[in-house]
Amino acid sequence: MTDLPSGLKPLELAQHLQSQISRGHAYARSRKQRFRWKSVTVRLTTLVLSAVSTIILGLQNLNPWTGTAFSLVAVVTVVSALEPFFAWRSLWVLMEEASYRFHRLEDDLAYYVASTPADQIDAGKVGEMFAQYQEIWDSLSGRWLKFRDNG
Repeated sequence: MTDLPSGLKPLELAQHLQSQISRGHAYARSRKQRFRWKSVTVRLTTLVLSAVSTIILGLQNLNPWTGTAFSLVAVVTVVSALEPFFAWRSLWVLMEEASYRFHRLEDDLAYYVASTPADQIDAGKVGEMFAQYQEIWDSLSGRWLKFRDNG
């Protein structure tokens, strides 16, 4: 978070908040993509390993294959344990929600600035939007910690 410059005119204050919202949205978007990728990778890996181990277990006459299958079942167990521990899916959904909230606030601010003459922009209204911006971060951080503590 950057320090809030002092003495900004209401329009400049709104533009400053707009840039902060854009940075917040970019952060949530990049994290969302990373968590989605990891979540999907873990799910697909689990699926493939489960399928392969089941097929191999069907070939019980071959001892090396049976041993391999049991090894894969063990790997599936480990991989399946990763998702709840790292909470990638939950974090992905959390970032999706944060992106929505940043978009909504960004749209509200852009509409307010576009529909209000520059000399009539109310610093108090921009301050309320900044408070919403901070609340998004507070909520995101609090829920992030909750997901991480549960892992």
